[in-house]
Amino acid sequence: MPLQLTMPPATEPVTLQQAKTWLKVETDDEDTLIASLIPAARARAEWHTGRAFITQGWTLWLDSAAAEIEIPLPPLRAVTSVTLYRADGGEELLDAGGYTVGVPGSRLVFRSPPTGLRAVNGIAIAFTCGYGAAADVPAPIAGAILMLLAALYEHRGDDAAPSPDSALALLAPYRRIKL
Repeated sequence: MPLQLTMPPATEPVTLQQAKTWLKVETDDEDTLIASLIPAARARAEWHTGRAFITQGWTLWLDSAAAEIEIPLPPLRAVTSVTLYRADGGEELLDAGGYTVGVPGSRLVFRSPPTGLRAVNGIAIAFTCGYGAAADVPAPIAGAILMLLAALYEHRGDDAAPSPDSALALLAPYRRIKL
């Protein structure tokens, strides 16, 4: 189930100024470093929760289709297209009437599962996900990102930064658990 990022987040859940305030940095000397750590902290938090925070676009590649497919990286905002790649080399953009999207369940249900697909990457599901803009990201997630950012800032270089337990605790309610 490979995922391909097609539209990265246009912004981050925390601003440079919020990060500098959290880190108690008053000069502009380390703005470049701090700005580079913000997306790293966000990505770490997204990885931990299995979610997307800011609206972003992805393509999910599948080899075959079950009747129902779970779309990763909730919250799902929309499925923008489903493309089928046939074994004979043909390509078909599936009409939206050929499937139903369960939001907020993050599921795509085919009316009739497609057949005759190529063996590898026979289906491409393009979708957008995330809470929306930075202001829409839940406050505990933004707080956890600041804590992760502080750990990365303090342990830069060869010293690996463990994720602070307090940040993981804030992210815990948002973590996707597979049963």
